Amino acid sequence: MARRPRFQPVQPVRAYERIVQQIEEAILRGDLRPGDRLPSERDLVRQFSVSRASVREALRVLQSNGMVRSRAGDPAGAEILPFSPATLEKSMTTLARVSELTLTELIQFRMLLDGTANLLAAQLRTEEQLAEMDAAMAAMRAAVHVGYEEFSRADVAFHDAVARASGNRLVQVCNRVVRSVVLMLIAEKIAHAPDRAALMEESISHHAEVLDAVRAGDGAAAARIARRNLYDYYADYVPAEERVLLRALLDDE
Repeated sequence: MARRPRFQPVQPVRAYERIVQQIEEAILRGDLRPGDRLPSERDLVRQFSVSRASVREALRVLQSNGMVRSRAGDPAGAEILPFSPATLEKSMTTLARVSELTLTELIQFRMLLDGTANLLAAQLRTEEQLAEMDAAMAAMRAAVHVGYEEFSRADVAFHDAVARASGNRLVQVCNRVVRSVVLMLIAEKIAHAPDRAALMEESISHHAEVLDAVRAGDGAAAARIARRNLYDYYADYVPAEERVLLRALLDDE
């Protein structure tokens, strides 16, 4: 007797979701380009054969996602917006926070991202970008006796400078998202660390190693040091049985 397929329950799809889907697909295909205008609300109601409320909800979602600029009653229709790293960052942050990604997966991905950013920065950085990294390092050292929040801002400035030096906007966006979500997940543990000053001093030492390699133009070393430093800093925050997933990214010494 032939096996019968097992089907999964389906979720009802609302009309506005179908509208959003079709417009997004048209943008991705290039049928709609930045600066183009959608038809008016009245025309969209007619073309999609839906209510005006469904069209307005779809436009609200598209605007929230940073894909269009819409003004109620505008006879010219909603305007298609150009790609924005800020929009991508917002979407990725939402995905990282609401999905079932584990802390181990996020740290592993950050090891990949930081290693790549450092590799590129070592080869592409300018003297001005090196000066930005130096300034961030100086701010980190000064913040040790001020407080962790000030130190964290300087730390972010250092990583942003390295990511900008990589010349890749996706690296910059992904790096900010993953770093912020990881720190959010372990914020409570850091807040109750017995010696936060020691943690900050350790972090400064790690950053100084990376900066030396970037300054020397040694991309391979900068990437290797970043992955090792991230492992050393974060490994204790993940279950012992999952650390093998992080060690897989460490080069044999």
